[in-house]
Amino acid sequence: MTQRPSLHPSPLAIALALGATSVSAQESPPTLSAIEIKGQALQGAASAYSSTSFESDEIAEKHVSQPTELLRHVPGMNVQNYQLSGVADTIVMRGFGGGGHGGDVGVVLDGIPLNEAMSHADGYVDLNVIVPLEIERFTLYKGPVSALYGNFNRAGLMAVETRKRGEYKELDASLGSSSTVDLQGALGVKLGDGEYLNLAAQHFRTDGFRAQSDFHRSTLAGRWTKRISADLDIALSGRWHEADGESPGYVTAAQFARDPYGKDPRAMNDGANKHFATLRADMNYALSPSVKLLTFAYTTQQDFTRWFSRPVNATTWRQREETYDRKVYGAGTSLNGRTAMGSTPLNWVAGLETFRESTQYQYYDGLNNRARLAPAINDRTSRLNSVSAFGEVEAPIHALFKPSAGLRWDRFTGNCARDGAETATDPCGPLATMSHASPKLGVRSDIAPGVQLRASWAEGFALPSTFAKYALGAATLEPNVFRQTEVGAQFKPVQGLVLDVAAYRLTSSDEIRTVAPGVYENYGATRRSGVEASALWAAHRDVDLSLTYGSAHSRVTENGNAALIGKQVAGVPRYMATVSATWRPVADWSTTATWRRVGAYAVNADNSVGYGGYATVDLSVAYKATSRYEVYAAVANVSDKAYATSASVIGGTQVFAPGAPRTFKIGTKLQF
Repeated sequence: MTQRPSLHPSPLAIALALGATSVSAQESPPTLSAIEIKGQALQGAASAYSSTSFESDEIAEKHVSQPTELLRHVPGMNVQNYQLSGVADTIVMRGFGGGGHGGDVGVVLDGIPLNEAMSHADGYVDLNVIVPLEIERFTLYKGPVSALYGNFNRAGLMAVETRKRGEYKELDASLGSSSTVDLQGALGVKLGDGEYLNLAAQHFRTDGFRAQSDFHRSTLAGRWTKRISADLDIALSGRWHEADGESPGYVTAAQFARDPYGKDPRAMNDGANKHFATLRADMNYALSPSVKLLTFAYTTQQDFTRWFSRPVNATTWRQREETYDRKVYGAGTSLNGRTAMGSTPLNWVAGLETFRESTQYQYYDGLNNRARLAPAINDRTSRLNSVSAFGEVEAPIHALFKPSAGLRWDRFTGNCARDGAETATDPCGPLATMSHASPKLGVRSDIAPGVQLRASWAEGFALPSTFAKYALGAATLEPNVFRQTEVGAQFKPVQGLVLDVAAYRLTSSDEIRTVAPGVYENYGATRRSGVEASALWAAHRDVDLSLTYGSAHSRVTENGNAALIGKQVAGVPRYMATVSATWRPVADWSTTATWRRVGAYAVNADNSVGYGGYATVDLSVAYKATSRYEVYAAVANVSDKAYATSASVIGGTQVFAPGAPRTFKIGTKLQF
């Protein structure tokens, strides 16, 4: 049977546990022997919160070129692809429509935050710096439930762990339509007793399915791990990524109806380029057999430039250019333990961490094929500093009562300085010190064999966005607070069938709005609610079925513009569903059909423009004679449907990012 995603691993268990082996709550705890970061103490405990986890084997079987392709198999999640080369897409989660391209979803890679504090939008994040073949576990937490992470953790968190230790040699190579090439490799080598080297690399290039859409990216990641003594482990890791490409830009509604794969003649020579590097050091020391001290330090260096054309009114398009040079320095330490209070085992983590992030930002508008015709709108450097304390504990007192609790406290300081002449009216000065404490509570109950109930309440927050946080009057602002209540259940009625359902309500208060240039206030609220469900069924020894479904009902409940009260949150589909069936007709052969439906959604804030959604069907076939050799082929969008992966209103004009037509892919995966 094909390996399936784990539905509910612990937030502490999975969050950045490096090199550990998953165990069930009934099994003996693992020895504290691998390099870890934080949260290892709850490895294997079930969770009171909804989450979905993909393990390395299943990720490899899906042969994805980028991690975001996995999100279609997560209840209630959607990726709205802008089809702009090198530019991060928007991720929809728990009724929020601004993850990835904005700050609604947090992303961490082996403990390193990938969200950019002051890039194109607060919390902007690009998952293309990750090689799919290097992933050990990819976990998605729903809502602000994890105390291990703070800002940008309001709709949820995506925690990616890469492979640590182990001996393996793997290669996945594929060719596809539009001269697409994807080469991925992963290598694990044992250098000596307790010493390992793990490497991963990817090169991806394509001519694209539209004119002026060629793009390439390359990534190299490595990690060296060394056992110094029975109690001490150290590790060094690094990552380098570069990307460069052209973009055909958006098309208007009329163009989309006439020629969805064309290019608006007013779009210029759009594109983007990026360089990204990280370096990290870890040290783990076992204070006792059940308590471990985890310490890490890292730096991230990045430059990113994007230039693209968009309408500014019904007849005129303009090209703009944005450049972000970003530097981050961070460190942290935590205690992780498994102890007992009487007869009750306690799994816990407590820690401190800090980072300093600076972003040099330049913004020009009205370019002519990248020739600057006007002074900079923005030319400034912003700095954001953070100190955080966190703790979580789980106490499985009884099968019917397994509570958990967490608390996170964050404090932010910083400043903004102009680097040259500019025309912007956005504020730029010292950041008023801001702090917030976010509690998390949950409980789960095994009420019968194969039946588990869960309930939770969690709080998260968001700082004022963009340069609002640097306004002189921002000292009077409170953080935007998010509170989620969730109830859920998991059923295993018969062998081979797992059903899971969750209902949530997530409210936002103290939203921050602009009253006048440089003047802001806490006034605004939103209510998000929905249902998410999944079913995994081994219907026959040769047939596996899976279903994921999510609905989202997001409404504005308080706003300075009374006309927006009761309106839908833009960019959030009313529902999303994925159905997959895998059939193994003969030995060594398998074929999979996947149907994906994205429902209608409002495109703009007043809901005067909408998009009706779309549905696609994909097919794939694979031949795997041994565990070391696999050949596969896939057809995406079998019906050659013309659809848009995102719809927007820019400059009063509705524009679309066309999805790919029918495309083909063939490849092979080798294990040496």
